[in-house]
Amino acid sequence: MSSVQIKKVETKKDLKAFIEFHYDLYEGNEYDVPNLYSDELRTLSKDKNAAFDFCEADYFLAYKDGRLVGRVAAIINHKANETWNRKDVRFGWIDFIDDLEVSAALFKAVEDFGRERGMQDIVGPLGFTDMDPEGMLTWGFDRLGTMPTIYNYAYYPQHIEKLGGWEKDNDYLEFLIKVPNEVPEKLTKLSAMIEKRYNLHVKKLTKKDIFEGGYGKKLFQLINETYRDIYGFSQLTDRQIDQYIDMYFPMADLDLITVIVDDNKDGAIAGMGITIPSLSRALQKCRRGRLLPFGWWHVLRAIKYSKTEGVDLLLLGFLPEYRSKGANALLFNDLIPRYVKRGFKWGESQVEMESNSGVQSQWSMFDTENHKKRRCYRKALSK
Repeated sequence: MSSVQIKKVETKKDLKAFIEFHYDLYEGNEYDVPNLYSDELRTLSKDKNAAFDFCEADYFLAYKDGRLVGRVAAIINHKANETWNRKDVRFGWIDFIDDLEVSAALFKAVEDFGRERGMQDIVGPLGFTDMDPEGMLTWGFDRLGTMPTIYNYAYYPQHIEKLGGWEKDNDYLEFLIKVPNEVPEKLTKLSAMIEKRYNLHVKKLTKKDIFEGGYGKKLFQLINETYRDIYGFSQLTDRQIDQYIDMYFPMADLDLITVIVDDNKDGAIAGMGITIPSLSRALQKCRRGRLLPFGWWHVLRAIKYSKTEGVDLLLLGFLPEYRSKGANALLFNDLIPRYVKRGFKWGESQVEMESNSGVQSQWSMFDTENHKKRRCYRKALSK
């Protein structure tokens, strides 16, 4: 009989404990980048996250000898299941001490949740949608994490292997890209040629463009179109898009966001790059994910004054018809001088599917290192 007790999160106090367990488990870790408490609370609150229009979820806490030792979220994204013809229950927000009995109990809680609802497989780590962090780190444990990704101890995937029954469902790669001192001549020439040949050009957005001119919605609609065939993706709803616009754009540095438009199609968006100064070190200085009393200053210095050496390449995407035309050359030709001016030394690519050679090929003209790998796992649920 297991000595681990599983408790479903049912109260605000439970949810607070669920969120704060990560801060406790990773306190003092030099590579983990903790999320802000307010962001976690908003994402996990069923009355605040628009993803609950098509998702259902429960959260579980694991206790052993009266001590909190683990947590996990069980999620069913009904829209994604319908899109991909699956019956999957996702596990996410998983953290546990190095105790196989604890991890086994947490996975069982998710499996039971899914089985009770007619699911056939458990898969993860995944969030509610692709806008949440996904993939368990399997290599690169000694590298600094990023705000949009998951950091976990090396023993996590070891537990997966020891528990058995799991298989690879999808692998991701992440790249560290050195920012060149100047735009490579080859890139400058390629950008000019593509701009002239296809009548494409760079558009820099203003806050008015985003909030009044409809470009905020257009960017997320582009994400819907660009990412529609990506692993596990489900289309963002209008309500989700409105939430993300309100969450991310008020503080965004628009100098680091570049849109490529097609003049042959009345300025329709062909692709975009949303990048931000790395917040990794700043977030590490936010005590237990709080901006107060002094965390706000570190975040503000990173966002407003670029007091960081890195830039996170959050979302880069082009419509299919422009990918073979090399339109991303215009993107990098515009952004690199801005990175140099800010003093950025490196960029983080974020997660890219291992099988997506087209995306990875765009880094070929830069000094690049594949410094992290991660995996989503799948396991069939027993009857």
